[in-house]
Amino acid sequence: MNEQNQAAVREHHGRPSPREASLAADVPDGVDTVVALGAHPDDIDFGAAGTLARWAEAGVSIHYVVMTKGDAGGFDPEDRDGMEARRREEQEGAARAVGALSVRVWEEADGHLTPSDRLQRDVVRVLRELRPQLVLAPHPERDYERYQRSHPDHLACGEIVARAVYPALENPFAYPELQEQGLLAYRLRHLWFYGAPAARENRLVDVSAQLPTKLLALRSHLSQHPDVGAMEAFVTRQLRAQGERGGLGLDVAAEAFHATEVNTAETIAGF
Repeated sequence: MNEQNQAAVREHHGRPSPREASLAADVPDGVDTVVALGAHPDDIDFGAAGTLARWAEAGVSIHYVVMTKGDAGGFDPEDRDGMEARRREEQEGAARAVGALSVRVWEEADGHLTPSDRLQRDVVRVLRELRPQLVLAPHPERDYERYQRSHPDHLACGEIVARAVYPALENPFAYPELQEQGLLAYRLRHLWFYGAPAARENRLVDVSAQLPTKLLALRSHLSQHPDVGAMEAFVTRQLRAQGERGGLGLDVAAEAFHATEVNTAETIAGF
């Protein structure tokens, strides 16, 4: 947290935030490309659409990767055959609202995502292709206070990404066929998890100005919202509660993350 943000937090409360969560008003230094991964269409938008919209406005290249086709979602028993295509279209519309440059929706079955070497390699492939400095993924740790955050596919997606970014992403010998295709190994610095248990949250992004964009993105996922108004009210309450918990103020909408660094200047290279 820079000195200006520290002063703002202390001025509001007279002391630092109880959780000592740092305010990330801007994209971290050196980040010009971000890849956000999710298990289902809509996961990224629930977890991070405001932050991604803020960073896209700042000129950061944003890319979405969704592991499952979302075929088990929705509430209409008469529209099962069309659900996969519908959810793909919804995700593409939401990503456009956020300002993402690309959307990849993979073909894994909704509800059956499991960590595997094949999916780890697929993540390594797309990261070596796009070469982000920051990766977003769902948290791989179960949240027992908000069980719905911890859909088994969310946990699996987070675990797949965590395994992929170290050591395989930076090890040229992990998947030599990728190296031979020109997809060269590199070292990732930032791995941020959304949907983290509250005790793990250590980074807040003020998305008050991007709240309308986040809600617009979420409205794109109409197949998942039998009551759009209730969804929007719930999301707005949650974001403002996170801002208040973090000491940012009563009317500040904030997205919360567990921000980690895979590699720093002090990291000793090794596989």
